[in-house]
Amino acid sequence: MKLLFVALLCVSTAVSAQGATSVQPERSLQRERWQQRAEHVRIIRDNWGIAHVYGRSDADAVFGMIYAQAEDDFNRIERNYLNGLGWLAQAEGESAIYSDLRERLFVDVRRLEQRYRTAPPWLKTLMIAWSDGLNYYLSKHPAVTPKVIHHFEPWMALSFTEGSIGGDVESVDLTKLQKFYGRAPPAARNSQPAVPEENPGGSNGFAIAPSRSASGHAMLWINPHTSYYFRSELQVASEQGLNVYGAVTWGQFFVYQGFNSHNGWMHTSYGGDAIDEYAEDLVKKSDGLYYKYGGHLEKLRVGRITIPFKQSGGMGKRTFTVYHSHHGPIVRAENGRWIAVKLFLDPVPALSQSYLRTKTRDYASFRKTQDMRTDTSNNTVYADADGTIAYFHGNFIPRRDPRFDFTHPVDGSNPATEWHGAHAIEDTITLLNPSNGWLFNSNNWPFSAAGDQSPKREKYPVYMWTKGENPRGIHALEVLHDIRDVTLDSLIAAGYDGHLTAFDVLLPPLFAGYDALPAADPQRADLAEAITALRSWNRRTSAESVPTAVAIFWGQELIERKGAAARDADEPVYDYLVNELSDAERIAALGAALQKLQRDFGRWQIPWGEINRFQRLTDDIVQPFDDTKPSLAVGFAPAQWGALASFDSSKPRKTKKIYGSVGNSFIAAVDFGPTVRAKALMSGGESGDPASPHFTDQASMFSEGRFRDVLFYPEDVRAHAERSYRP
Repeated sequence: MKLLFVALLCVSTAVSAQGATSVQPERSLQRERWQQRAEHVRIIRDNWGIAHVYGRSDADAVFGMIYAQAEDDFNRIERNYLNGLGWLAQAEGESAIYSDLRERLFVDVRRLEQRYRTAPPWLKTLMIAWSDGLNYYLSKHPAVTPKVIHHFEPWMALSFTEGSIGGDVESVDLTKLQKFYGRAPPAARNSQPAVPEENPGGSNGFAIAPSRSASGHAMLWINPHTSYYFRSELQVASEQGLNVYGAVTWGQFFVYQGFNSHNGWMHTSYGGDAIDEYAEDLVKKSDGLYYKYGGHLEKLRVGRITIPFKQSGGMGKRTFTVYHSHHGPIVRAENGRWIAVKLFLDPVPALSQSYLRTKTRDYASFRKTQDMRTDTSNNTVYADADGTIAYFHGNFIPRRDPRFDFTHPVDGSNPATEWHGAHAIEDTITLLNPSNGWLFNSNNWPFSAAGDQSPKREKYPVYMWTKGENPRGIHALEVLHDIRDVTLDSLIAAGYDGHLTAFDVLLPPLFAGYDALPAADPQRADLAEAITALRSWNRRTSAESVPTAVAIFWGQELIERKGAAARDADEPVYDYLVNELSDAERIAALGAALQKLQRDFGRWQIPWGEINRFQRLTDDIVQPFDDTKPSLAVGFAPAQWGALASFDSSKPRKTKKIYGSVGNSFIAAVDFGPTVRAKALMSGGESGDPASPHFTDQASMFSEGRFRDVLFYPEDVRAHAERSYRP
């Protein structure tokens, strides 16, 4: 308690990224506090370089876990907070100005500081330990040069409270924001929007009831799809009951997807709609701008935001006049009206929920954290040692009038479109121990989550779900329907099943169109060999498969040709490809795909693994790829075609070969017996340092889907220890 008291007394209020300085404690006192905290922490690195952090208190453990993360990749930690605070342009220059503006329209640093001051004492203690751990790391590693944040403050933790890839703020379209507020280059103003790609990420979560497992225990499949190296893998434990293992988004002090000795949780996205747009009717008066609301006029709030940015001669700055209605900030104009975005931001309870989740011990305590209702972007698949499995579709879901279509901007002048608090969890779409013995989510709708035991669509308003069925959902149903006697290995096999279900639907119309070609049509001869290969294909992806390469290049060609039309029709690209193509369009795209393969690889008859590769060359956040450098063959495929084990590339591709950059990242299979057993895998390796042996020590395993045992218990960690030390 004495140490805790000292920590609370000595918190610094300090130095912002803009350089404004307030009173700081003397560095000697600060260092003494850090060293005292470090004395209560032990970090053991196992033979994969994964950190197992043990602290006397939860705060000690938080101090150690963020220190260990900084050892692995400080660059990613700093960038996440630059992004969350709207300070990215200070590191990356003018190109990030509108990203910062978007963030600052919603996130006010002064408000974060105020919320920190009124936060519960237990949470403030953790935030202090978090900032101390980062500052201690920087003090011990003078060769590490932060781009902007040279001193972390406790309140900064409130800028990044939920571990998803791409937060709610990032749903605001940057191009349209820039057009509204900025000086976009003329070419950018007049050009057509880029063709939208199918979302390459997403995630899969499976929960298996004891009745379906070989061990008689509940089991969990944790399979997030993110950009590679987006999270670290670690274990953190304390004498105050914390003991959790899993994936931590760089810079956060809670395990986002993982498990403890009692239960586990897997988050997927696209739950209930938690963000709305309001179309405001503007009226200009002599004293300013107003907007219509409820039969009268409300004055538009006008403010100014200054964005500093790095330039060759030092720091520049750009100041924007910005606008807010009571719904939220104005982000674009559309059809003569200004569009405001309303979303939920309450960082103290949000960070509390994220952390408290990791210390739950059973379904009742986990459900209690769900009742906090601050999670705006996640579905949750749950399993525990009592044999309970559960599913929550969304968490914070505003109560609305279902007469309105909230998938498009609603009339901001009509008070009936307002939110009316949040739905209680019991009113949202949930599942608890379905009798079929399994449940899942793959970023699809919840109405297939447990087969015939799934929630019924007609019982819920349409805004409680935002996505329909997808090829991965169909695939998950296929592998789970008759699953029996599940082991860790068979659960992994189910999660890596190679069936590309999208082509079950897409290929038959292609074949029919080809068969209908006149006998004299030259396309019959040109495409005959490829059509024969596709007809004989079992629609399963593998490194050795030529038809896999043909099918995926054909599918991508269709997206490039028809993506804009799908956008204009306000329809998901995959659905558009299924329902709206002509035979001629399907056939022409196949011919173009074969030509691309021939041009880039000298032949179209090329196995998928010769094209589809894993490569990690540098510690850059955006990886460079090089066809002349070594890489590994990968037989997996993009999620959009129904692949459960997703392996996809960033777009546009700048190389001939395809290099994975998004998809499976941290993956784990967990068995919740009296002794927890788990297997896991990480993309590439734990360390972000190219000189580390753990930079690519999991690369070959990752490219083949070969898992390693998780070291959860202290005796196992010690038996495989590579290094044991204090921070």
